[in-house]
Amino acid sequence: MESLNIITQTNAIVLIVLICSIFTVIGLLYSKNFLDLNNYLVANRTIKTVSLTASFVSSSLGAWILFGPASAATWGGIGAVIGYCLGTAFPMILLIFLGSKVREEFSNGKTLIEVVRGKFGNQLFKLVLTLSIFYMTIFLIAEVTALSLLIKYLSGTHLWITASIVIFSSLLYTLYGGLRASILTDKFQFILFFLLLLISFTYLMSINSSEFNFQFIKQNSPELLNLTNPINFTAGFTFFIAVAATNLFHQGNWQRVYAAKSNNILKLSLILSFIIIIPIVFLMGFSGLLSISKNPEIFPDLAFFLLILKQQNIYISIVIVFLAISLTISSIDTLMNAISSLIIVDGKKIIRSSFNFVYLSKIMIIIISSIALVIASKGLSVLYLFLLADLFCCAAAITVFYNFYKKIINQKTALFSIMMGLISGLLFFPNTNFSASLLVGGILPNHYFPLIITNNLLFFSFFTATFLPVLFWRINFK
Repeated sequence: MESLNIITQTNAIVLIVLICSIFTVIGLLYSKNFLDLNNYLVANRTIKTVSLTASFVSSSLGAWILFGPASAATWGGIGAVIGYCLGTAFPMILLIFLGSKVREEFSNGKTLIEVVRGKFGNQLFKLVLTLSIFYMTIFLIAEVTALSLLIKYLSGTHLWITASIVIFSSLLYTLYGGLRASILTDKFQFILFFLLLLISFTYLMSINSSEFNFQFIKQNSPELLNLTNPINFTAGFTFFIAVAATNLFHQGNWQRVYAAKSNNILKLSLILSFIIIIPIVFLMGFSGLLSISKNPEIFPDLAFFLLILKQQNIYISIVIVFLAISLTISSIDTLMNAISSLIIVDGKKIIRSSFNFVYLSKIMIIIISSIALVIASKGLSVLYLFLLADLFCCAAAITVFYNFYKKIINQKTALFSIMMGLISGLLFFPNTNFSASLLVGGILPNHYFPLIITNNLLFFSFFTATFLPVLFWRINFK
């Protein structure tokens, strides 16, 4: 990936440090009077509608929206865009029902994993805890990678420099202030995010005024808008189940469920979040459709940026930097706090000792952040990292949440079904160029499989991971 060098490396680093410092100071100053454990984990269950809505939206819409929907749209068409929209927003509706039920049955709870333990027992509890921490770690890596790649594209700044500054600043206020600090900074990030997004899309439409419509895409790439196209359909389905499952297992969302002052506030905040998220994700996906229609040779991860930066305007570049950093920090502080809460609350159920689990969680977050820094410096595909994280959640989603309402299987069956789903999903999960997988083209040659499988590895990976567990426990139940 060649750098545009619109911004000098020095100016880029100054911008990153400045923006990160602002959020760090805000988080530290606000949280200094709220340092007890209940505030650290669930903000003392006092968060009201505006703050809660802003936090749900800010935490859900990380830097991935600048890369993921547009990138997916370049090969998955309108189906991928719709799938991304619904996958991101629909869990907000599900959380209205799931969240209220959890708050009633586990009124003093702090994590989703506590619910799993109460419903299924220790063995499944340990598995879901491991999957949750692993997936959120990959999520964190992907967010930092996304921002680092963008800064490198704009200025040529080394990936590790951006990653180091953002991770360090987020660690400072998140480890100190916990969820309350995260929610407060989310509110500022929400306001900044909307302002910057409005500026970005106003500018984007002004420089692409004659092309920013479905008619242009239909004329140049009609296959992208054909919902009967198998690629569009499978992409839409894949992204819907992948993103939806991920958001349902996101501990950051469950912390906010518990943090709501009342069930009514929770419901209203989730409905507002749903309404806000849909058009934002759709517009980002639409930019990918437009970008690939203009130039079929583009690098997918940069689809949005190739549109908005085609005139190499330094001012809009600065706006994009502000936007990307705000989105990234709002996501990674949520992830850091979420992982921390799992270690503090649920780690005690595994390690029976007199450890100071608050201290232990902070050590673990520092270790995980260090791993994220190293991997983010490699510059892997952002969409690929997110998809890998999503797969782990898909394997457990239906088993956990369906049986949460109507428990029809025991712990052993649930455990085996999830493991079967995860293994089958990983066997079909494609390599970085989506040409082969561990099973297809790895263990067995491609020609052993029909074209419908070899051409749709990602779809079959997520389909088997999601639905094979259901088949297993339904057969077992009968």
